[in-house]
Amino acid sequence: MDILAGSEALQITEAGRKGVSRLVADAEAGHATVLRRRAEPVAAVVSYRDMQRLADLERDLTDVALVLARAAADSGNRTSLDDVIAHGGYTRQQLATMDAPA
Repeated sequence: MDILAGSEALQITEAGRKGVSRLVADAEAGHATVLRRRAEPVAAVVSYRDMQRLADLERDLTDVALVLARAAADSGNRTSLDDVIAHGGYTRQQLATMDAPA
């Protein structure tokens, strides 16, 4: 999934002339817009559905990383999930807040 594939790139002033309503309608229709300042991308207008898919992917990647860390640290001795989480620099509470809606 490449949310920005085929996206339109606009300078911020051009996007202002196009208008927020049009940018949102384009995003809802599946057409992302990358906003640029002095030719550098600084923001993107994408649909909420695409943002939710990104959040879901981030959560899945976190889970995969934890599983891989546990597998890599497995020497035949059982390692608790709390130890693996701590080794990754997190606490269960921090991971739980990652799932909270923004």
